[in-house]
Amino acid sequence: MRSVCVLLMLVCVVRALDKLNMCMDAKHHKTEPGPEGALYSQCSPWRSNACCRANTSEEAHADNSYLYNFTWSHCGAISAPCRSHFIQDGCFYECSPHLGPWIQQVNQTWRKERILNVPLCQEDCESWYADCRHDFTCKQDWHSGWDWSSGTNRCPKGSKCRTFEEVFGSAKTMCEAIWSNSYSYTALKKDSGRCMQLWFEGPDNPNLEVARYYLSHAHPQAVAVATTMLLPLLLSLLHAGIPL
Repeated sequence: MRSVCVLLMLVCVVRALDKLNMCMDAKHHKTEPGPEGALYSQCSPWRSNACCRANTSEEAHADNSYLYNFTWSHCGAISAPCRSHFIQDGCFYECSPHLGPWIQQVNQTWRKERILNVPLCQEDCESWYADCRHDFTCKQDWHSGWDWSSGTNRCPKGSKCRTFEEVFGSAKTMCEAIWSNSYSYTALKKDSGRCMQLWFEGPDNPNLEVARYYLSHAHPQAVAVATTMLLPLLLSLLHAGIPL
């Protein structure tokens, strides 16, 4: 009985810790993260451990790509600086293996899971808004409410194209509203280690430590038990030949 209880507790802990390295159940995501040496351009920082494949990373750079038939240029051409942020946003969504603490189940035709309230670093959100504030859109929430009759997203009837500054009014509103609260605006800086970065360089993904921090605060007892009791106890049971 004791060993069964230990095993059940360990399963719960392992499931929690698995959230540090996992992929969403979504349209173009891999089942499990892993190396992808050929990731394209702005998606390349994830090449050592990614939830996206090379073809997905390339399509993430194309407006109105086959991934979702979605165009950023629904109110005319989008500026290059603004476009680069949406490319990076797409790479982050498709490639990130460390979004587990914020993954939620959904019932949509194109995905079974989504991210909710991922804490974005202030610099990333503010620079995104600054580079897009003079570009045009007709909607705050880009997840729903489009006219799809042409096969791609068009502004709904009665809507008006206005600048991002007019539609959103602030970086906070833009980052939180544009993808239905997928992101949460924070006052945290990148060097805090407590916010997720859309932009990073180098072989080490700084978002792993951020996910570990939020996971440990969401499941502090499970993490503590795993490190101080359960794993050593399970190993001792296995060493003694006690069946589980």
